Amino acid sequence: MVNDRQSLDLTTFALPAGVDAVEWRISDTPVPYPDSVAEMDARVTAIAAGSAPELVWLLEHPPLYTSGTSGKAGDLLDPRFPTFQTGRGGQVTYHGPGQRVAYVMLDLKRRRPDVRAYVASLEEWIIRTLAAFNVRGERREDRVGVWVRRPDKGPGFEDKIAAIGVRLRRWVSFHGIAVNVEPDLSHFQAIVPCGVVDPRYGVTSLVDLGLPVTMADVDVALRQAFSEVFGAAAAGTPHEQPAL
Repeated sequence: MVNDRQSLDLTTFALPAGVDAVEWRISDTPVPYPDSVAEMDARVTAIAAGSAPELVWLLEHPPLYTSGTSGKAGDLLDPRFPTFQTGRGGQVTYHGPGQRVAYVMLDLKRRRPDVRAYVASLEEWIIRTLAAFNVRGERREDRVGVWVRRPDKGPGFEDKIAAIGVRLRRWVSFHGIAVNVEPDLSHFQAIVPCGVVDPRYGVTSLVDLGLPVTMADVDVALRQAFSEVFGAAAAGTPHEQPAL
């Protein structure tokens, strides 16, 4: 069933007056997962203390699997890459080259301390990003993430194109979203992605849907859609930095 949260109030997570603009960061080489977690931990602590601005960090990881707080050992069918236990919500997922990961560190105490509404806003962010490429992403009540219908595969078939997993500390968010741009989709076959076992539900990407989209294209769309859902981003071009 399609989630009916289509009328999301886009002012609910707007940037409060007097708050520094959100910083944007792009890492230009794959970031090892433990390094990204350490960086997020430090930044979340600083944001909560009021000593650093909010941050959206765009990156890719080397091939790996992560298991969230609801993860099950049986969802790792053939763990051919390193697997990391993580404190984010959700189950088992894959990260790797060709997937745009966006780690989002926002002060929800100042914006809106509502976890469900925040996840809905992340969904809306993804849906608006996909719309820039004429892809209709949809929410589902019983399945986290953003999905696209695949009538070409048969009635009722749908593929997941983006995952969501979040964590909060002192009402500062971290972890975030992962949008499949052009990852190796065969790497998802080694797991039960996010615990979904129904054979009608698979995994896809923008390139798999026949769209010649680059990571830079997606970054531009993410930035524009973010400003619509979460308020204006920082002025200027996001700076690139080496992997940690």
